[in-house]
Amino acid sequence: MIATLILFTLLALPAFAQQDVEQQKIAYLIESVATLQGATFIRNGTEYDAKRAADHMRLKLRFAGSRVKTAEDFITYCGTGSSMSGIKYTIRFQDGHIIDSATFLHGKLAGYEARMASDTH
Repeated sequence: MIATLILFTLLALPAFAQQDVEQQKIAYLIESVATLQGATFIRNGTEYDAKRAADHMRLKLRFAGSRVKTAEDFITYCGTGSSMSGIKYTIRFQDGHIIDSATFLHGKLAGYEARMASDTH
């Protein structure tokens, strides 16, 4: 019985560690949004500052619950667009260029994962 419990624990540890890594990635993505200087987030035609955009993503994350297991899930369910209207979220930067928030978040995630990979080598 004890051996089975130890085996289960050893097999489950990587899954728990992976969940923690994904939660760190999600926190990084939200913080990346919250700290954008001079950016305007456009959600359903209304403009929001970076802090309010990040707050909205945190709210969507809470409502998404167990559907969000990875940073990619977070981008899909919380950072891409309105689940009610289907309209994509966009970001207008200080210089005037506009991109979809999903593009921004995927870029931030790729950079984060590249840094983490280089830190482990």
